Amino acid sequence: MDEPAVECYAGVRHPERPRAFTWHGERLRVEQVEREWRTPEGLVFRIRTPDGRRFTLSYREADTAWQIEALGRARPQPK
Repeated sequence: MDEPAVECYAGVRHPERPRAFTWHGERLRVEQVEREWRTPEGLVFRIRTPDGRRFTLSYREADTAWQIEALGRARPQPK
């Protein structure tokens, strides 16, 4: 299996903000970072794509590797 590919903005630190990633051969743009936090292993981002899919992108600093977990679809926003 290929290593997950995550494209990030890197300002003060890397990775600062994920911008896009590849999921099962499909490049998905990050529409919104819903939440961001730090664990002892590294940074974690809960993100939403333009089509409403949600993922957790985890960056392990020790081996500079990403892990991607699908969370399902975001709930529709009330109008």
